[in-house]
Amino acid sequence: MKFNKNIMRFGVGLLSSALLAACGNASAGSESSNSSTGAAVGETELVFWHGMGGSTGEALQKIVDQYNESQDEVFVNAQYQGTYDETLTKLRSSASGSDVGADLVQVFEQGMTFMIDSGLTVPVRDYVDESEFELGDLEENLLAYYTKDDTLYSMPFNSSTPLMYYNADVFEQAGIEEVPNTFEEIIEISPQLTEAGVEMPMSLTIYGWYIEQFINKTEEDMYNNGNGREATPTEVVFDQNGSMLRALETWKKAQDEGVAPNVGRTGGQAEFVSGQSAITLASTATLRQILTEVDGRFEVGTAYFPALSAEDEGGVSIGGASLWMIESEDEAKKDATWDFMQYLVTPEVQAQWNADTGYFPVNKNAHDEQVFKDNLAEFPQFQTAIDQLHDVRPEDQGALSGVNQEARMYFEAELERLLNDEITAEEAVQNMADQTNAALENYNATNQ
Repeated sequence: MKFNKNIMRFGVGLLSSALLAACGNASAGSESSNSSTGAAVGETELVFWHGMGGSTGEALQKIVDQYNESQDEVFVNAQYQGTYDETLTKLRSSASGSDVGADLVQVFEQGMTFMIDSGLTVPVRDYVDESEFELGDLEENLLAYYTKDDTLYSMPFNSSTPLMYYNADVFEQAGIEEVPNTFEEIIEISPQLTEAGVEMPMSLTIYGWYIEQFINKTEEDMYNNGNGREATPTEVVFDQNGSMLRALETWKKAQDEGVAPNVGRTGGQAEFVSGQSAITLASTATLRQILTEVDGRFEVGTAYFPALSAEDEGGVSIGGASLWMIESEDEAKKDATWDFMQYLVTPEVQAQWNADTGYFPVNKNAHDEQVFKDNLAEFPQFQTAIDQLHDVRPEDQGALSGVNQEARMYFEAELERLLNDEITAEEAVQNMADQTNAALENYNATNQ
C-alpha cells in the first residue's frame, strides 16, 4: 500500500541549532549515525545515503529520528557517505554491481544526468501522479532544475544559490551607497574599499560553481543541445560563445589589480569574517555560519550574486542536492521511501530545516510557519536569498551533462593555473574545453 495517509500527522519538534560549512558539501570528518538500534519486527527498513556532515548532519539525523518515532511502519537508517563528490562516487561504484546498497540517495545537482542515465532510479513524478501530493506547494524554480523532458526525476530537499556578502560598515566608511551588481563595479569601487582600511576589497574562493554562475548570468550555454536539457550534450560551447573567456579574464583582472588576490580553494570566507576583505561570494546556506563567526563585529550585508558586467541579465542556478528513489523492485520499500520523502518536504520540517541550516525551504507553505518567520526576523539578510530565488526564471537553470562533476574539477584546476601565471586565459579555456569534451565523448560512448 502507499503510505499517503495524512502525511501532516507527523509533528515537528525543535531541532538543534546547526551551522552550515558550505553549500552542502559539509566536512567529511563528522559522521552522523542513526541513534536508534534498527528496525523493529514488522517495520520496513530504508537505507538513506546522504552527504550531510557536521552540524548539518546532526540536524538531518534529528529529522530522521523524529520520523522514525512518529510511526511504526517505516524505519529510516541514515548513513553519511562523505562529501557530495564522495557520495556520488560511491554510488557510481555501487551501480556496477547487483545491489546499490541504498533505497534513497541524496545527490548534488551536478549528478542529475548520471542519475537519470544510470537506470537506478524511479522518477518522483511516477509517485506524484499516483498520490494526492501537491507538487504546486514546492518552489517552481527548484522543480524546474530537476525536471527534464517534462519529468520530475528527484525531490528537491536542500537547495541554495550563491550570494554576495559585504561588510556594510566598510561600505559606509568608504562612502559607497550603491551595492555593486557586477564584477566590473566591484573593481571600480575597490580603491574606496582599500582606503577604508581593508587589506583586500574581495576574497574569492577558487570554486567551479562560481565560474558556472558567471556564465549562467551571461545567458550563454556551456554545452550544445540546449545546455544539455534538450538532448544529450556532445560538446561544450563555452569556448565558442566567449562566455568562459570573459569570466576568466575578469577574474584575472581582479587579481592583477589587487581587487581579489588569490586566496586558493579554501580561502574566501575566512578573510571576510575576519574583516580582511569587504566582499566575498558564498552559498545562501552559509549565512548563519558567517553571521555567527562575525559575531556582531560588523554588519553583514547580502546582495544578489554579481554578473560580470551590466550587459549580463541572466539569473543564477541552484546548488545543493535532491533526493533520488532507487529502483529496488521492492514495492513496500519504494512506498515507504515515498512516504519519507513527502515527510521531508512538509512545511513544518522545511521551516525548521531552513532555520537550522540556512537552506531554502522547498515548500512555499513553510513561509507561514512561525519558526520561519522568527528566523527571518532574526536574520533579515536571508530575504535576499528568497528574493533572488524568486527572480530566477526556469530558463536560468544550469547545464546538464553526465560529466558535470569532472568538468567542475577541470575548471578549478585551470583557473588556478591561470591565477598562478602558468597559462593564459585563452589556454585555460582551451584546456577546459579539451578535457570536458574528452570526458563527454567517453561518457556518451559508455551510456549509449
